[in-house]
Formats: sequence, C-alpha cells, structure tokens
Amino acid sequence: MIERYTRKEMGQLWELEAKYRKWLDVEIAVCQYRAESGQIPADALHTIKEKAGFDVQRIAGIEETVRHDVIAFLTNVAENVGESSRYIHMGLTSSDILDTSLALLMADAADIILGDMDALLIALKEQALKYKDIPCIGRSHGIHAEPMSFGLKFALWYEEIKRNIERVKRAKDAISVGKLSGAVGTFSSVEPELEERVLQKLGLKPEPIATQIVQRDRHAEYMSALAITASTIEKMAVEIRHLQRTEVREAEEPFARGQKGSSAMPHKRNPIGCENLTGLARVVRSNAIAALENVALWHERDISHSSVERVIIPDSTILVDYMLNRMKGIIAGMHVYPQAMMDNLGRSFGLYNSQKVLLALVKHGLLREEAYDIVQRLAMESWENKKDFKSLIKKDDVMGKFITDEELDEIFDLKDYLKHVDFIYKRVFPENVIA
Repeated sequence: MIERYTRKEMGQLWELEAKYRKWLDVEIAVCQYRAESGQIPADALHTIKEKAGFDVQRIAGIEETVRHDVIAFLTNVAENVGESSRYIHMGLTSSDILDTSLALLMADAADIILGDMDALLIALKEQALKYKDIPCIGRSHGIHAEPMSFGLKFALWYEEIKRNIERVKRAKDAISVGKLSGAVGTFSSVEPELEERVLQKLGLKPEPIATQIVQRDRHAEYMSALAITASTIEKMAVEIRHLQRTEVREAEEPFARGQKGSSAMPHKRNPIGCENLTGLARVVRSNAIAALENVALWHERDISHSSVERVIIPDSTILVDYMLNRMKGIIAGMHVYPQAMMDNLGRSFGLYNSQKVLLALVKHGLLREEAYDIVQRLAMESWENKKDFKSLIKKDDVMGKFITDEELDEIFDLKDYLKHVDFIYKRVFPENVIA
C-alpha cells in the first residue's frame, strides 16, 4: 500500500512535488508488477527504485520545449535512472498515470476533510448539550413562530454534518478508482491483470470500463459532495449572522481582544467570519458546476476537463478544509446571550401562543375556521396596538365563553414548548443519556 498523506496542511497535498511523487508511485508500482511477472529484469527494477527521482524545476524547463507535462516528467526521471528507464511507462498512456494518481490525491484530501468534519461535530455536540434547555423564539420567514430550544440549532447542524460525512465517504469511494488500460481503455498494450494487481497495491479499484480516462461523473459526484458540505457551512453562517444583528443579538461569532470591526465606527462587531464563509460557499458550488460540465467529453477523450480540474479540485478541497476549521472555531467560541433570547420572546406580546389558543377553541367545539377568525382578530389587535395577547384574551367576551383563566395559564406556559426536546435529542445523540 502506498503511504497516504496524513499532514493537516491540505495545500501541500496539491503542490507539484506531491503530484509528481504520486506519478512516480504509480510508475514504480507498474514496474514492480512487471518485474514480478518476468516482463522486465529484476536488476532493472532495483535500479529504477534506487535512482528514480525528479526535480520540479527541471521538469518545468523540459516542459517549455515539449509542451507536455507527463513527457517532461518522464524525461527528467529517465535522466536520473539511465538505461533502465526504458521500462518505465511501458504500454501506458498519460491518463493512466494522471487519473490514477489524481484518485490517490483526492482520496487523501477526502480523509483530511472527514477529519475536519469529525472535529466540527464535537464542537456542535458540546454546544447542543450546553444550550439544550435554553428557550428562544423560533422564526419562520424571519417572523416569530413558536418557542424552541436554542440547543436545537446546534443539534440540527450536527445531524446535517453527519449526512455530509456520509456523502464525502461515498464520494471518496466513487473516486477511489484508477485505470491502467491504455490509449482508449482496451488493454491493447497492457494485460488486464496488471491493472488489477497494481491498483490493488495502490488501494484503488479498477474502472470497470474506461476510455482513455476515468469517467468524470465520479469527479462530479466528489465535487458535489464538497459543494453540499460548503452549503451546510453557509447555512450555519447565515443563521449566526442573523442572530448577531443588533435588533436580535442572541448570539455572535467570537470577537478577539484587539480586533477592530470598522475603520470608521469603533463600536462595530461585524460577523466577518460567517460572511467570509458565505462567500466561499459560492465558489465551491461554482466549482461543482464546472465539474458537472466536465462529464461530457468528445469520443474517448479530449482535454477540456484537464485545465478545469487543475483549478477546481485543489481549490475546493483547500477551501472546504479551511471552511470547516473556521466554522469549528466560530461554533466553539460563539458568544451566546440567553437574556436577549428571553427579551426577544417578549417582543411579540405572547402571540407565539396563538396556535395553542386556536387548538383549545377547537377542543371546546368550535369549527377550525371560526376559531381561527377569533384568534386572528385578537392577534391583529395585539400587533397593531402593542398589547399583551394574553390580556386581550382574558378581556374578550367570546373567548371567556370557552377558555378559563386557569386553562389560559397552562396554554401560555413556556416550558410546555420544550417538553419533547429530550425526545429529539435522543434521536440525534443516542449515545448520550439525556437527563
């Protein structure tokens, strides 16, 4: 098995040094098979393994003349190996090396991203448990709906990141495919057993049927998984940005000592981290569209996909790695203001209880449409005159015929809205005992 990257620095994975190292790993693995099957001399393999090397600058110099990166690479390797270099790349086409090594790099990148998501899950779970019993207003269309637990926001994101983990795992599996089947995938100059044995050693599966390339629906799936992950991060970022608005201010992203929010206004504490993540999600999604455009190529191959992939795959993996780590820091260091949540609950004059009042009237025998009209009439009066909804109900003659003051107190009990939060938490965190 070829050693995989374990460094956290995603950017290093996509440097030319790392790319050429993967190319050489594939070429040597093919030579290893050929020596084991008696196709090339054992001493030639020894020489190749001992002397095969490359110099990034030298490859760049050769490429200026030959205008072909793989040929430039092989020429430089041959300069180091000498006569035995004639056995390197024997029967292969450039895309055999390019696509197989790209699969290795993309799998390594997926492993780094999966580790990032595991770390974000820990931060989300900690906040979900911490704020499980803190009430806040739930909003739909930006308008007060009904009370909920603030911890449910983190639990929701936790569950979605778990789904993203499964998507990235599936995408890693889809991309962990190579091909060593020659110019148009017909094994005209190599035997199928070579492909199977070499790819197994590299930790990849063979593309069941290839052209000159591994088919790009695999890469599109991988990039789509990254795009969905980026969209989840944006979802979290947008919510935090809304919660940080001056008129809401129930929570805000960390603001470091000495940090400045505005060149003109010293009071500003802007959600720049979340805004940054919102913008980067657009880039990752755009890259996924480019990957989808790469699926359709001319005949058995053209190279219209190649230039695109040199940009979008490194960029998206680097960006998602960055985004996950930055969001983890925002979640772990988030400032949360429970008193502001209580204050905001009062801003709608108790109107979030309207559904429970409606259901109580229905329970007492009214038709739903009739009950709705009664409740809406009082709700609009509460909004327009900024009057307490509960007080208006108590004074209303129609309401008094159906709902007692004792029943009204039960309807307006805030704790009742959180009575099934533990049930939801047991679904999301089954490994935890929820008190």
